[in-house]
Amino acid sequence: MLHLLGVNLPDRKLVSTALQYFYGIGEPTAVKLCEKLALPKHLKVQELSELQVNELTNTLANMTIETDLKRQVREQVMHHRNIGNYIGKRHAMSLPVRGQRTRNNAKNAKKLNGRWVQRRGYSMWTQLQQGPLNNFLERFM
Repeated sequence: MLHLLGVNLPDRKLVSTALQYFYGIGEPTAVKLCEKLALPKHLKVQELSELQVNELTNTLANMTIETDLKRQVREQVMHHRNIGNYIGKRHAMSLPVRGQRTRNNAKNAKKLNGRWVQRRGYSMWTQLQQGPLNNFLERFM
């Protein structure tokens, strides 16, 4: 197995398929990388020369992938939550962000939106719902 930038790439896979093991690299990006580095489409990872591995490592090092990309996404989600806009409120409630229906299906959004932000009993929605009247009624009930 070839170990590049913290990711193990299997030897028997095609290079364009193995590059998809990196977080942030999909099929179109992997194909573009292979074209940029002039790697044949049928080339497997075990057939890469040292020069090709070095070029690939340098190219991947200049891209925003893996931990950097995850951190960037997490920071963007937290930014939306902190400024309190609609997208941030939807992320805080673990609901779909991009206008999908919630009457029937929102299971994937509840899984995915809650993954980026740790929920420790904190919700912007509960803070927004507590107005002065609610606080007053809570004291006497």
